[in-house]
Amino acid sequence: MSTGSAGKRAAANPFAGCGVVLALVRSGPGTSRAGLVAASHLSRATVSQRLAHLFQAGLVIETDETLPSGGRPARVLRVNPAFGAVLAADIGESSIRIGVTDLEATVLDHHLFACDLRVGPEATLTRIAAESETLLRRVRLDSRKVLGVGVSLPAPVDFSAGKVVGPSIMTGWDEFDICGWLGARLGIEAVADNDVNLLALHEHRSYWRDVDDFFYVKAGTGIGSGIFAGGAVYRGANGAAGDIGHIQLGVEDGPLCRCGKLGCVEARAAGWAIARDLRVLGIEAHDAKDVVALAEQNRPEVVKLLRQSGRVIGEAISDAVSILNPSVIIVGGTLARTGDRLLSGIRELVYQRCLPLATRQLTVALSQADFLGGLRGAAQLAINRSLAPERVDRMLGQWLARRPASRRRQKSEDSRSFV
Repeated sequence: MSTGSAGKRAAANPFAGCGVVLALVRSGPGTSRAGLVAASHLSRATVSQRLAHLFQAGLVIETDETLPSGGRPARVLRVNPAFGAVLAADIGESSIRIGVTDLEATVLDHHLFACDLRVGPEATLTRIAAESETLLRRVRLDSRKVLGVGVSLPAPVDFSAGKVVGPSIMTGWDEFDICGWLGARLGIEAVADNDVNLLALHEHRSYWRDVDDFFYVKAGTGIGSGIFAGGAVYRGANGAAGDIGHIQLGVEDGPLCRCGKLGCVEARAAGWAIARDLRVLGIEAHDAKDVVALAEQNRPEVVKLLRQSGRVIGEAISDAVSILNPSVIIVGGTLARTGDRLLSGIRELVYQRCLPLATRQLTVALSQADFLGGLRGAAQLAINRSLAPERVDRMLGQWLARRPASRRRQKSEDSRSFV
């Protein structure tokens, strides 16, 4: 593109470039005016102009926090969490949790209800939309402030299309336009991803934001992983990256997996597989929650199977470590609630099988997230999409127009200290 055409595009949109400034504020380098200038490589005047628009719209605020600057302390800039809200839906195998959050993914309210995914996508999404609207009324939130909706799905997802792909527990959902249907029903943009990617997104943003190469493993009813490479989610060509639960270990004598193959990691180490092996021993168990409850009773048979499960998962993780070389591995999911009973086996195999170069500074730890981690991850996905630079540039004029003129003038006056 020529310089002239780029200039014409900028002239056509007076808010072009504001989204990049907002992104720097959100990601950390732009928590002060000086930081914004340094990180953006823009002039002080340009940064001040773009900040003025963001202040006037109410997207960015100054906090009472200060940063040392060599002179007068600089006040910290933050995205205004109350500027808007997003809806989130965390779809599980037998239940769905919906919630509404602010722009820091703080949950304002949420609701859990039972579901049967076999009823199909339209019936399920209709229920999600109805429950979402009820939730918005309950928190007395103006629907015009809702910027988007994020959906967590327990299946492989074609992220660019927003559709479930390949064999999964979501029978009948393949190729259904989940995002298009839900977005049209609610009147806002919808975005969807695999549940493990969204758990990884929440964990990374909340606790490991400064880590560029990060590997998250969910060990629950099933087993999967989320990958951060270079600070961004890595999904692969078709959204299938991180599917470690279906790595096959010992096909000939391996147990049958839910996917139809023999010897998968999931068939040897997931919550349903441990419950299966406990029933063979005469101990009643049906799922990962039952396994955790029995582990809390220190049943020796359960502890033995959990350590064995940890070693199987650790074998799969060690292959990923050799390929990806992450600096942090986090283990979450229902089975992670058993603590070192599971984690000790994972650590044993990772450090045993990987080269010292890959493990010298490697952290292997349990997730810090609570039961709302999947919901917050879905919300964070929606926030990221809603505040993407190109969308901010496109929407800023509308957001400014909805602000009372008196509020815009006050924000303009407040921003003069940055010029």
